[in-house]
Amino acid sequence: MGRITKNQKDARSKIDNSIFYSLEDAANMIKEISKSKFDESIDIAMRLGVDPKKANQMVRGVVTLPHGTGKNLSVLALVTPDKENEAKQAGADYIGLDEYLQKIKDGWTDVDVIVTMPSVMGKLGPLGRVLGPRGLMPNPKTGTVTMDIKKAVSDVKGGKIDFKVEKNGIIHAAIGKVSFSAKKIFENADEFIKTVIKLKPSTTKGTYVKSIFISTTMSPSIAVEAKFS
Repeated sequence: MGRITKNQKDARSKIDNSIFYSLEDAANMIKEISKSKFDESIDIAMRLGVDPKKANQMVRGVVTLPHGTGKNLSVLALVTPDKENEAKQAGADYIGLDEYLQKIKDGWTDVDVIVTMPSVMGKLGPLGRVLGPRGLMPNPKTGTVTMDIKKAVSDVKGGKIDFKVEKNGIIHAAIGKVSFSAKKIFENADEFIKTVIKLKPSTTKGTYVKSIFISTTMSPSIAVEAKFS
């Protein structure tokens, strides 16, 4: 285990691990305990009472955070020439088709999100081994495979994120930056939590939301009240 810094010790001393904080209090505290010189990301982790190995208990969805993530995501639009201008107007960082398919085949994956059209998915199939492990494979369920390229790119640039429960039943997501106001942090986290709750599988038994924690890149986690079933 690495040496604990003075700032980390100070942050831990301010957190009472014996209680669960309201989301509003946690949003205020997360700013108070952050002492880094860079603008740390704020992450949320929710442990769910589901078994992801069962298809009918897989929790996956998308959410548009009211205040965005604070990160300027780079977007690749794999589109035919007639859709290039649409992608450009929406702010896509990279636009094209065959040349980018070849770059990906050669190992290039320097983007955060890829959006494309249904007719292009057949060409992306062989690249699944490259894109899949990096979470870059477009998916109709997340709105990244569509004919409305302008909306898809705009949504991503505006703070839309997709999430999926991991095999251990936990969902992780970045929901903002420390430079955000406590109110914005609260509203982003609240929107994310509510979205996950709405996706509760009907086959789930017992407690659905088992725990919620928020943290920054460098801070300890803060336990949040999980008054949901």
